[in-house]
Amino acid sequence: MEPRNRTAASEFFLLGLTEDPELQPLFFSLFLCTYLVTVLGNLLIILAVGSDAHLHTPMYFFLSNLSLTDIGLSTTTIPKMLANIQARDQSITYMGCITQVCFVLLFAGLENCLLGAMAYDRYVAICHPLRYTVIMNARLCGLMLLLSLCLSVANALLLSVTVLPLSFCSDLEIPLFFCELAQVLKLACSDTLINNVLIYFAFCVFGGVPLSGIIFSYTQIVSSVLRMASAGGKYKAFSTCGSHLSVVFLFYGTSFGVYVSSAVTDSPRKTAVASVMYSVVPQVANPFIYSLRNENMKGTLRKLMGRMPSLL
Repeated sequence: MEPRNRTAASEFFLLGLTEDPELQPLFFSLFLCTYLVTVLGNLLIILAVGSDAHLHTPMYFFLSNLSLTDIGLSTTTIPKMLANIQARDQSITYMGCITQVCFVLLFAGLENCLLGAMAYDRYVAICHPLRYTVIMNARLCGLMLLLSLCLSVANALLLSVTVLPLSFCSDLEIPLFFCELAQVLKLACSDTLINNVLIYFAFCVFGGVPLSGIIFSYTQIVSSVLRMASAGGKYKAFSTCGSHLSVVFLFYGTSFGVYVSSAVTDSPRKTAVASVMYSVVPQVANPFIYSLRNENMKGTLRKLMGRMPSLL
């Protein structure tokens, strides 16, 4: 079988969710509103944590960094989509696509690590409450964040740089609204064995390790809570984990759903819709989950919103 034509790629084409020109304004408005809500909602979380001394705890430290990560991931993907719709141009430059791949990997990896760190924080708080302040000190929290950031940066750079030597076929259409590593590799005419091995290794590290840590932490939490004699104590312990568990199920549930959908369907449009579920939905939902389910956060946000008119 003859290989497909090779080319030195200068640009890729992001097909997005639809090619129907009548639907483009609708999608533009929808994603613009989603992006604004994501940025404003997560900024409110960061501002609330920074302004209230009662929230200067490890849990809210990781939460504020999770919000910053959500802003970064949304900013990496949505503005380019909005610009393409506005310009009626589906193209993205070669280096722009590789850069987008790098930042998507960076923020997705960092989100995985932060969710694992937050699960460990809840494990220590519930299973070792008397030693919580000793174990979860500022130094450990800073080291966990720094380690997560370093690993995520190293992983993103490694996987992105290994794409640069590849040559690509003449068909450079990506059936998503952003450049995803797996979709970019599908367009390569070069051998991608090393790239795929690195992807599976990265998946095990950034998917398997944090998820295993989360499962272990909550196994220990459930076991500890069930041994409590007081029903009120059980409720209080579980309530402190409710928001984090909701975010975990949303992030990993949508990611797993995308994996299953891509395995069972060859439809580019369905793949594009599925990608929205893990690259847009968790980021816009996280601020609502923490502000609606967490009493401390609700109280701080009410105070913050009450001071807004005087600040303006």
